[in-house]
Amino acid sequence: MTSVLPRVRLVRDRPTWLIYLQLGTFASYLYGLSAALPLLRADQGTSATVAGLHGTAMALGTIAAGLALSPLTRRYGRRVTSWAGLAGMNAGVLLVLASDAQPLTLLGYGVSGGFSSILLYTAMAALSDHHGPAGPAAISEANAVGVVVGMGMTFGLSMVAQSTLGWRAALLVTPVASVLLALAMGRVWPAVREAAGVAGGPAARPGWRFHMAGLVLFCCVAMEFTFNLWAADLFASRTGLSTAAAATGLTAFVAGMAAGRFAGAQLALRLPPAPLFAGALTVTFAGWLVFWLSTHPALSYAGLALCGLGTSLHFPLAMTGLITGAGGRSDLAAAASPIWAGAAMAAGPLALGALADGFGTRTAFLMVPVLIGLAVAGVLISSRRS
Repeated sequence: MTSVLPRVRLVRDRPTWLIYLQLGTFASYLYGLSAALPLLRADQGTSATVAGLHGTAMALGTIAAGLALSPLTRRYGRRVTSWAGLAGMNAGVLLVLASDAQPLTLLGYGVSGGFSSILLYTAMAALSDHHGPAGPAAISEANAVGVVVGMGMTFGLSMVAQSTLGWRAALLVTPVASVLLALAMGRVWPAVREAAGVAGGPAARPGWRFHMAGLVLFCCVAMEFTFNLWAADLFASRTGLSTAAAATGLTAFVAGMAAGRFAGAQLALRLPPAPLFAGALTVTFAGWLVFWLSTHPALSYAGLALCGLGTSLHFPLAMTGLITGAGGRSDLAAAASPIWAGAAMAAGPLALGALADGFGTRTAFLMVPVLIGLAVAGVLISSRRS
């Protein structure tokens, strides 16, 4: 029988809203460049495998961020590190916006991927320390705010792509939002116990649960980026919609994520993580099955929304598992997360792109239930031995 956690409260103070809004700008970049990939591929006239290199560039930047995060945080602190990540992320977005040359767009995806990861994982660590027992709920709600922004970004990009402005104009949302946020809340930061996240003395090495949590995070990130980068392509091929119109399918996925993360923030205050995580993965599988079998736009939208509903809790719960596996050392988890996530971003979309070139996008999407099965196994194994 599933136990219920003691009641805890989530207090949304001004520093909490700063991090929520930082993650909103992060989402405008992430979902903007993800939804833009099929359109960029059409502009450049490349294969699915070559287009998938943009995801690999993001992944390499993310791994580099993981290696640099601990030294940066120790030297400059979380506040400066997070704003530097936001600035570098915008530099990468502007590079993609300004050029159609493949070397420069690859560089733009890589730069934005690296600096955005510095922003994301620094913010996650700060939010977890700031809220203590309510940390999982705060992380879920922060990501909910992000996906609401992402939903608007994907829909807006699809609409702008079909106008005379062209899809690149939609990418201006990220730098504009970043400047406004810096002007409004640039001096705000959570008054957390910095030493709680940065170990000041010898500490025990993380055990097998930490590494198992990393593997689960790998599966979840690979799965989410597979949907972000390639769901629109499968949507178009199965329903006959144009590539630009099919980009609205990602909006349904993100809408499901938004609903799931707001609801998940409340569930995380009441339920243990393991059964909640396994349930979310099961919902994702059900949505994938509907989407994979469908040839009708309405049913495909429904399948993607259900996928988003399940996926909504994957990243917050995987991050919570990594922090727990690190013995509460949030900066250790923050530094390890980009390495696991970056490897997933490199392997997942690129593998699916290669499979799509060889066997078709629909067959390649069979990779999703494999990732779901591996993630469920990791969650259940950790749960039984806890």
